[in-house]
Amino acid sequence: MRRKASLVLLACAVFFAALSPLLRWYAFPRLARIPANQYQDMVLEAKDATLLDYGSMRAKKVSKVTIVQTLKGNVEAAERIEKTAGRPVVVWDGLSYLEGPDGKMISRIPERYIFDAHSQDPVHATGESVDGDPVKRDGIEFKWPFLTQKRDYEYFDAQTRTTSPIHYKGTLTFRGLKVYYFEQTIPWTKVAMPKTMPVQGITPESVAKTGTTRWYSTVRKFWVEPVTGAPVYGEELHKEELRGGTLLGGRAKVTAFAGDVKMREDYIEHTVALVEHNRTLVLLMTSYLPWGFLSLGLLLLALSLYLEARGRRPEDPAPAQATEPAPVSA
Repeated sequence: MRRKASLVLLACAVFFAALSPLLRWYAFPRLARIPANQYQDMVLEAKDATLLDYGSMRAKKVSKVTIVQTLKGNVEAAERIEKTAGRPVVVWDGLSYLEGPDGKMISRIPERYIFDAHSQDPVHATGESVDGDPVKRDGIEFKWPFLTQKRDYEYFDAQTRTTSPIHYKGTLTFRGLKVYYFEQTIPWTKVAMPKTMPVQGITPESVAKTGTTRWYSTVRKFWVEPVTGAPVYGEELHKEELRGGTLLGGRAKVTAFAGDVKMREDYIEHTVALVEHNRTLVLLMTSYLPWGFLSLGLLLLALSLYLEARGRRPEDPAPAQATEPAPVSA
């Protein structure tokens, strides 16, 4: 019986020891994916911002500018692209909507972002765009890869349609979570006018005829939870200017928008709670279960060897039976 039990334990030990790397290196890349139908929104605010009044073409202080960002998974487009890409793909149809303190639109910029469901690497396909203009992204956008590393990443900037490094600046604690802090500076760059303008009758084409151009600069900051690769907080020191041309009435430049854009508090709380939940799921596949299965395999192996050793130990000799003394005849 000991022999059979040791063989069963040995088989179980091999099974769990083999399951440990399989779960980490085979199952994890196939199971840890961004859902193709995911929908998320985010509200950011820039309080005490500077905003252009298109009626007077003068910059003025306003109490608040609100930015609503939505990302909606396009399942139909993802399935179509997967057929040629040969890997799981996510298609996010995004919208960045800016409104002033009166609720009126400042700008409305749609975007389509196509990327690998696990690695977050961009996937180039028809439809990849920003504000209706075709683009070819390099680097990440919106989300870091699972198991983010302490290094710089290439990050795509939708305003300039270019990619540049976003630098790892250190490890911090944010709302009880260990996060990696990243920062990217975009210097003053000439960028396209939004195709949807805040004043009826003004179009990018009509502005271009005046010789006025739009310039943009920002300092982009992200606090990223490294296990999930999800930003739990973001902030931008955002600046836009209109420069030159007859539209400004002889002035060299005017501020179109300037403000410190931050996530709204209720969305911070929601994001942190969601990331904490997803972090546990990722750790199950990358740490808790692999190490647990490996430890269990080693324990079962030790128990199997112990039983095998007990089974091979020579048995003690049987005790001699006491015999009754024979009666002595007279």
